[in-house]
Amino acid sequence: MTDHSHHLDDYDYDLPPDRIAQFPAPQRDRSRLLVLESGGQAPVHRTFADITDYLRAGDLLVINTTKVFPARLLGRKQTGGKAELFLLAFPLPATASDRESSWQEAVAPALIKSSKRPRIGSLLHFSDRLRARIEVLHPDGKAEVTVQYQPGEDETLETLLEAHGRMPLPPYISRPHGHSDEDRHRYQTRYARQTGSVAAPTAGLHFSDDLLAQIRAKGVEIASIVLHVGYGTFAPVRVADIREHVIHRERVEISPETAATIQRVKEAGGRIWAVGTTTVRTLEFAADAQGRVRAGTGDCDLFIYPGYRFRVVDNLITNFHLPKSSLLFLVSALAGRQRILEAYRAAVAAGYRFFSYGDAMAIITKP
Repeated sequence: MTDHSHHLDDYDYDLPPDRIAQFPAPQRDRSRLLVLESGGQAPVHRTFADITDYLRAGDLLVINTTKVFPARLLGRKQTGGKAELFLLAFPLPATASDRESSWQEAVAPALIKSSKRPRIGSLLHFSDRLRARIEVLHPDGKAEVTVQYQPGEDETLETLLEAHGRMPLPPYISRPHGHSDEDRHRYQTRYARQTGSVAAPTAGLHFSDDLLAQIRAKGVEIASIVLHVGYGTFAPVRVADIREHVIHRERVEISPETAATIQRVKEAGGRIWAVGTTTVRTLEFAADAQGRVRAGTGDCDLFIYPGYRFRVVDNLITNFHLPKSSLLFLVSALAGRQRILEAYRAAVAAGYRFFSYGDAMAIITKP
């Protein structure tokens, strides 16, 4: 019997507020791991480091090496009032910077929070060498801004944002005074390389350097993709029929080396393990009808919900996702809605920690 419900209310579950993790586990690979295998067996409760028991030589682990940047900037308007700028993407160099000015420029979409909406053309000041000019104010509350900056010696826009910005923690993590020093390191995977995300690919937060070394020593290959996670990942689904939801677009990149490795492993009978829903969306978006992954860049708008037929991914390592969210639809497409909800109820009962800083789940469709 198929379990392809498209009713939003069928993806709800009860989650006590104290199950939402506010801080990471003391050690990355010591979070808990719920293992859900195909065949109808009951979930197995393990520690994340035990993932090595399920990986074997010849498998391929695919990770997302995007890096989160401090996208929240607290500053002041020209009038003196407080303002917060949330950059929705890492600013790109402006095509028509004022070459007579000592200020360098880059453009980005953003959200602005202030007591009174700033005027177009006005400036938001974050430091003596970092500010933003408001270019466009959209009706939906978004804005287009030009970030202006004066880097010192050995400084870049990225290092200025590191110095003056705050990590863009999800709205369900409470930090009245902004991010902590711990957040700066722990809301980032150990293998983060390409700057561009406003949210972490959180399944990767569980991997320590030691665990990655153990996985390689076991004969498991590790390949990488890039998906820069956008703010749309937190967008609520507001339609009763989930098929009518418009999924957000995110920039992806797959190297020729990764595409070739995936093909080689699949032809040799190895299993493709995706670390996180971002990796799933990237691989499936780039796959042709035969499951061959194409190298290149693009804007991923693949919406995966029950009824979707996976072409590349065999097994998934992921976190526990919000009720009625597009990510819950995705894991339900892989494991079955009822099995996922039963596993979530078991996790709640067993005291698992949920969402970005929470515990992990391994969905194994190919044992």
